[in-house]
Amino acid sequence: MEETIMIYLDHAATTAAYPEVVSEMTPYLDRQYFNPSGSYREGRLLHKKLDKIREKLAAVIHASPEEIIFTSGGTEADNWVLLNAARTSSCKGRHIITSSIEHHAILHTCGFLEKQGFEVTYLPVTRNGIIDCDMLNDAIRPDTILISIMYANNEIGTLQPVHKIGQIAQKNSIPFHTDAVQAYGHLPIQVDDDSIDFLSVSAHKFGGPKGVGFLYANKELTLTPLLYGGAQEAGRRAGTENVAGIIGMGTASDISTAHQKEHTLLQQTLRDHLMNRILSEIPMTRLNGSRQERLPGNINVSFAGIDSATLIAMLEAKDIYVSGGSACSSSDPSPSHVLKAIGLSDEMALSAVRITIGHENTPEEIEETFRQIKDCVHELRSLA
Repeated sequence: MEETIMIYLDHAATTAAYPEVVSEMTPYLDRQYFNPSGSYREGRLLHKKLDKIREKLAAVIHASPEEIIFTSGGTEADNWVLLNAARTSSCKGRHIITSSIEHHAILHTCGFLEKQGFEVTYLPVTRNGIIDCDMLNDAIRPDTILISIMYANNEIGTLQPVHKIGQIAQKNSIPFHTDAVQAYGHLPIQVDDDSIDFLSVSAHKFGGPKGVGFLYANKELTLTPLLYGGAQEAGRRAGTENVAGIIGMGTASDISTAHQKEHTLLQQTLRDHLMNRILSEIPMTRLNGSRQERLPGNINVSFAGIDSATLIAMLEAKDIYVSGGSACSSSDPSPSHVLKAIGLSDEMALSAVRITIGHENTPEEIEETFRQIKDCVHELRSLA
């Protein structure tokens, strides 16, 4: 029986762990199972290994090792920063600024804080999904305690003007947080040059394991614990460290940053080829997000008159895996809040498909994907 070859194009949802990641992790799931808080030699050696990984992660973003805190992923880090601002700065004010297209880890936490009496300004975005920095400047108040704007959007791939946002925040002495879950490992990040105070990262977005990530926290700012019950992470995050996960994350970071330029070039080339063919050869299509300011592997396209869920199911039957948007909201049938924020009607939002290319994808896979998308769209429109 011939083996089916899958074409995976949902790398914004998750990525396959590098083989080297699996190899590095495996010993720490059986032979090297020790607790890094143990006072015996094996525990001390593990603690030192985690600190070495901390140093390497810090170097990637131009931070200090003590500013890297291991977490369970981006959602935890996002929640932590917002709740920390509410706890530590409420004496100064109760106003937070974010954007209308953030991940739900930010938006839902902001909604929770609003119920606690905090005020949140949700900045609108342009049709390309980019905030207006003049509007950000105008939204700042004497009682603003945090600005949280994502580095790159998980649905439409739009890159925000992080450097300019950081300058505005610094000028007004307001901490700046950015959710960089989609950016780390794919784009160069420098927290010092961009005046970033808090930054969220998740390992499974760049070839690492699920369930682990890190938070960068400026050592000059107060960070209260999110979890209590232990002295791990210098007393900032209780709980036994996910040793195998952290080691896997460190390995994935090493590989993705070492090959960042070549991976970016490959993904951009494949992305532009597929994007241009879809827009030029399939009628009534619309690119969502900026053409220039977007992640190297991201395509988000609306096919007028098509139900994206049906199109995605047809492609899955042909072993091509794409998505309708954020994996975290895949069970929600309502139109994407991101697509609505950039001005799409409900109909156009519900016709959108997200295709996210990884470094493993080939030109042959992209050609096959285009051919199948074109055929499926033609078939669906002929039945309408």
